Amino acid sequence: MSRLYPERPILAASTAVFRDGKVLLGLRKNPPAAEVFSLPGGVVEVGERLEDAALRELMEETGVTASIIGFAGHTQVIDVDDEAKTRRHFVVATFVAEWISGDGVPSAEAPQLLWADPNNLGDLPVTPNLQNILHAEIGRASCRERVSSPV
Repeated sequence: MSRLYPERPILAASTAVFRDGKVLLGLRKNPPAAEVFSLPGGVVEVGERLEDAALRELMEETGVTASIIGFAGHTQVIDVDDEAKTRRHFVVATFVAEWISGDGVPSAEAPQLLWADPNNLGDLPVTPNLQNILHAEIGRASCRERVSSPV
């Protein structure tokens, strides 16, 4: 299926990997959202589970291995052209993961990587829904810590 002017939405998966309170971000090389930082991810292959796709894409783009701990939510990326035709339409399932190994090695799809403070991305150019995903997960993690902490 073509990624430009697709017949139906394209399913993708991404991973928010946390290590020492920081999240791994990669600079996107390709549209949509080229030249901005986002979570590592890509298209799900036929017969592939979402979680497996997220971890495969993470390894392919960054060389990092992780263990999924939960589902963060989904994002829809819909790009229309000047004639109001849908040029791109992705549905991205995002997972939260704990880092296992690898510092991150830039790749053709993510030529620059960084471990960023999810609470303070500053002026870093990021994909539109990234802040919302990170803030929601930080809130859930905070709730889990309060629930599991002895009183």
